[in-house]
Amino acid sequence: MKSISIGNLTLSMPVIQGGMGVGISLSGLASAVANEGGVGVISSAGLGLLYKNFSTDYLKASIFGLKEEIRKARENSNGVIGVNVMVAMSNFADMVRTAIQEKADIIFSGAGLPLNMPSFLKKDSTTKLVPIVSSARAAKIICEKWKSLYNYLPDAIVVEGPKAGGHLGYKENQINDVNFSLEKTIPEVVMVADEYKSEKSIPVFAAGGIYTGEDMSRIMELGAAGVQMGTRFVTTKECDASDAFKQTYIDASEKDIEIIKSPVGMPGRAIWNSFIQRMKDGNTHPKACVCHCIKTCDSEKSPYCIIMALYNAFRGNLDRGYAFAGSNAFRAKGIETVKDIFNNLKSEYENYQMKKSAK
Repeated sequence: MKSISIGNLTLSMPVIQGGMGVGISLSGLASAVANEGGVGVISSAGLGLLYKNFSTDYLKASIFGLKEEIRKARENSNGVIGVNVMVAMSNFADMVRTAIQEKADIIFSGAGLPLNMPSFLKKDSTTKLVPIVSSARAAKIICEKWKSLYNYLPDAIVVEGPKAGGHLGYKENQINDVNFSLEKTIPEVVMVADEYKSEKSIPVFAAGGIYTGEDMSRIMELGAAGVQMGTRFVTTKECDASDAFKQTYIDASEKDIEIIKSPVGMPGRAIWNSFIQRMKDGNTHPKACVCHCIKTCDSEKSPYCIIMALYNAFRGNLDRGYAFAGSNAFRAKGIETVKDIFNNLKSEYENYQMKKSAK
């Protein structure tokens, strides 16, 4: 398996750990992944709740929390540390500015088009900018907008397919449509990236439904430079989620993983539980808007508070929340270490390559 570069950053393993909020991927998981040669990613979503003891002001606590998580990740790793910041977050600008000020290596941004992200860079900024898209059209729009307004092109692009966990950038009827599959979209986005190769190398990473080294090999044959994986890292010792959250993955069967409607107006993939059933039955209601965390959320019309549901799940209170998960979450059989997973990915990748060459 070849190393890959994102600008002047080199990954000995072409693996980005997906940013998972609320609280699922913090400094613990991110530093462990970075130590194995991948990109460890801190999720900035909901940090104001995790650090509410610092301040009851959600925005101030979020800034403090991101600084703390980056600091702790740096203490425990010399590898590549990234931050995931969703465009849909009401404190998007705060989190991007903070990540750049704290010299995070990379910012990954999706859940909307991060059209103004280069505007936050200073002359001496070293942070790389990587949009997360679900189509070649979105990739093209971002490249053209960044180039025309800021004379900047993405340092890489992540393509998140419909098998990913959490919120999905697809309409519900597109999720199982082969025309929107990751396998179809990756070559299309690679073609967009190749349009700018005379100006900049833009590696494309595939995300959503990637679970094994064989999956990696297959998608990289279609032009991906590497992969982003979230679900595979949840059931690790180093993952920042509660043991109860991790056990939800281990206990899940394939039929338990389903598409739900989120208050933010996007479909999401999660593991069925009693909270989701109560939500479907109309028996969940938000007491109040905790922090107006998402721009598109209308708390008066929402069936529940999304950030509190995810925060409760992170803490292990699955009666009052649920676990977002990718389509392969049911394949988890127990707790592993991040090192175990990287070793398995390497051997799975190499075994698949050997089988191919033997044919």
